[in-house]
Amino acid sequence: MLTQKVAQAKSIVVADYSGTSVKDQVTLRSAIKKAGGEVIVAKNTLIDLAIGKGKLIDSLQGMNAAVFSYADPVAPVKALFEFQKKNEKLTIKQGFMDDRVLSQDEVVSLSKLPSKNELIAKLLMILNSPATSLVNVLQAGPRNLVYALNAVAEKKK
Repeated sequence: MLTQKVAQAKSIVVADYSGTSVKDQVTLRSAIKKAGGEVIVAKNTLIDLAIGKGKLIDSLQGMNAAVFSYADPVAPVKALFEFQKKNEKLTIKQGFMDDRVLSQDEVVSLSKLPSKNELIAKLLMILNSPATSLVNVLQAGPRNLVYALNAVAEKKK
């Protein structure tokens, strides 16, 4: 089951959740789920075997949870960091993405990237911009003519 989740995940982040209350963990799970991810608490050896023996051995000590990102590799990581800002007891250790282990700094950088939806919105805005500019240019001629005619009419009054 855990190996299937690893295969489906676009990114995985390991975090130490010791010191967080059950209420905090429920809040975290809810936020991650809304962002299109999942929080799994499993034995460190099972997480290690699912990801690949020894790849995350440095961070798999203590009470750890794995945050899996399915649809968008960034959104659940952002949700995890937002939760960490409010609850400093949570420690982000390492990540895993595209068969590559990510250091804590790389996971922080990943969390600062725009999400898939934000990138789509920016792309649509960029694609729509030339059309909007063209419409403004095409409307400028008649609009300026109307202004000139109004100015002439005002002078004759």
